[in-house]
Amino acid sequence: MSETANERRTSKQLRDIRLSVLDLAPIVEGSNAAESFKKSMDLARHVEKWGYYRFWLAEHHSMPSVASSATSILIGHIAGGTTTLRVGAGGIMLPNHAPLVIAEQFGTLESLYPGRIDLGLGRAPGADQRTARALRRDLRIGGDDFPELLQELRDYLQPGPGGPPGGVRAIPGEGLSIPIWLLGSSDFSARLAGLLGLPFAFAGHFSPNYMLPALQTYRNSFRPSEVLAQPYAMVGVNVMAADTDAQAERLATSHYQAFLNIIRGDLKPIQPPVDNMDALWSEFERLSVQSQLRASIIGSRDTVKKGLQELLDTTQADELMITTSMFDHADRLRSYEIVADVWKA
Repeated sequence: MSETANERRTSKQLRDIRLSVLDLAPIVEGSNAAESFKKSMDLARHVEKWGYYRFWLAEHHSMPSVASSATSILIGHIAGGTTTLRVGAGGIMLPNHAPLVIAEQFGTLESLYPGRIDLGLGRAPGADQRTARALRRDLRIGGDDFPELLQELRDYLQPGPGGPPGGVRAIPGEGLSIPIWLLGSSDFSARLAGLLGLPFAFAGHFSPNYMLPALQTYRNSFRPSEVLAQPYAMVGVNVMAADTDAQAERLATSHYQAFLNIIRGDLKPIQPPVDNMDALWSEFERLSVQSQLRASIIGSRDTVKKGLQELLDTTQADELMITTSMFDHADRLRSYEIVADVWKA
């Protein structure tokens, strides 16, 4: 007898899947990138000890709150300071780069830290249009070119019978088995990942409205490949955990302020938490921020446990990637520790 839809929805338990971390090397008010890198390393060492599986860093540019712009360099730094974590990009924005350069960079990382490097790829610029122009010089290359850029990159890493593209070789890189993930906040990369038989990571932490349609698209379009026999989907989620619900809600106001500043076009470092967000935002801004962050899980241990299991029931994700934005590093560590305790319980 086949399972009912409800039985399928509740078949996975939190303790049975992998948990991973997405980090942006956040810069808080009054600090700098050097301090952010120290805190990212400290976080990586803690989550490694607590059993998290991956530690990914994201490419963003021209943002006073994000220090992970030179993503490949920071991946090497974190991998060199840890021993078991898989470390990777979540992601590299491929249209910003020549595929050969990415093949060489990640070939170097895989050669230095064999079996521990992931390459997650996105198609957005990770920046505004002015910054995208500074990065790319030629804006004729963009998200629509992503499938071709991806294929070129894959051909450098695993050349076919005709050899590498144009006879150009990625050394190091050629012949190395570097897991490639496609990242997305809509269904474009979901469909492409499915058709190519690649793992897919959805940005549920800032695009919750498209999460379920994108996951359905990925699974429906999936074709088995030499990489995967079955779909493998990871979902990113904001989690702000603390010892009480009230404390977690207050700490989460730093994250609310970050998105409010994005809406206003007034980018700043991560701001300290506040007691009352209503003093900072209009009703329209409140609704906009809460819509974009509506999948966030904020609260005490029990609240977080319930929220994570409900997310897993809804998405049937194979892995969850936790991202936590807080002003104080100790609070951020505590949040990841609470999530780890919930996961293992």
